[in-house]
Order: sequence, then structure tokens, then C-alpha cells
Amino acid sequence: MSAAIEELYSLLVPLSEGRLVVPRACIAEVTGYSQPETVSGAQSWLLGRMEWNGRSIPLVSFEGACGEAMPRTGPRSRVVVFRTLGDELRAGFFGIVTQGFPQLVRVNPAVLAPDTASDWPADSPVLCQVRMVNQRPLIPDLERLESMIAAELDRAS
Repeated sequence: MSAAIEELYSLLVPLSEGRLVVPRACIAEVTGYSQPETVSGAQSWLLGRMEWNGRSIPLVSFEGACGEAMPRTGPRSRVVVFRTLGDELRAGFFGIVTQGFPQLVRVNPAVLAPDTASDWPADSPVLCQVRMVNQRPLIPDLERLESMIAAELDRAS
């Protein structure tokens, strides 16, 4: 009989105003930021396409996709490359611009609790917000974000 998994290795991904918490298994790589090739006709949160490992992958601002102000990029900006969960994005990956290097954390029931103070619209790429020790990171809806990216790429082409 196997014991239930009580701990999950995750990354705290720094945004301009807060953080995302995502399972480490969703992340392919963290790489430096470089100016992406724009996608004409796309909404501003779809920053463009960037070259990564011989592929052209979409690059987004998570804050922008949530309808918030788009942060500026700077020398600390990074790109977290996510593996896709579905098959809507042909490249199989997409990137989110961060405001620093993600931090590896171990998430378990002792450090994580729901935070019901915030309510996110149904069409938002946010599942919920949680309390984690002294932080309140967001749990992104990666499937929703992938659908948003795919729809925007289809619309812009």
C-alpha cells in the first residue's frame, strides 16, 4: 500500500504585484528574457513569440492576461517556460514573463490554506489565491491561459 503524497515541489514565480505558485513538474525551464517577435493584431498581454530550444513559443504577461497593468521588463526579468497541459498550442510550450528568478518551495498541508478574500472572474486565468506562510500566491488556471493564448493566436493570424 502506498502512502499519499503529502508534499509537492513547487515554484513561487514572482510577478509585479504578487506571485504564482505552480508545481515544479509544469515548468520546462527558466531562461533569460529577450525581446519577443510581436504578433500583429494580438492583445498586448500576448507579448509575442520567442525562440526557445529551436521552437517559436508564445510569450505572455500573466498580469496583462488578468486585465491588470502590464509590468515593465528589466534586468531581473526572466521567462518561465511551461509545458502545455492540452494540445491547443502546437509548440507544446509557452512562456510567462516574471519579475525575478522563481523560488523552489515544498508545499504541504501545514503551509498551505485557501484564501477566500479574493474572487476571480470565471474567464480569468486564476483558479484561486492561497495563504502560504506569510505570502498569498495565486494558483493559475494553466488550461484557461493556454486556451486564451490559442484563441489570441488564431484571431491574430
